[in-house]
Amino acid sequence: MTKLGLYLAQKSVNKAEVARKTGLTKARMNELTLNERSHLRAEELYLIALAIGVSPCELLEAFYGNIKLPDPISKSKKG
Repeated sequence: MTKLGLYLAQKSVNKAEVARKTGLTKARMNELTLNERSHLRAEELYLIALAIGVSPCELLEAFYGNIKLPDPISKSKKG
């Protein structure tokens, strides 16, 4: 299950309802929630956030909040 799938499950969100509200197909929703190799596009994230009544920023933080900038000090030591 993907981060989106886990998030929607924790919030008890119906994927079919999200698909209907966003215009995404049920197949695409299944791909985004079950397939780790799928790539969530910004437009899809935004539509899903609107459909479930949360800020797109909340979804970005939930899915990608662990990403950090590289340490410039260790980068300069390599060069």
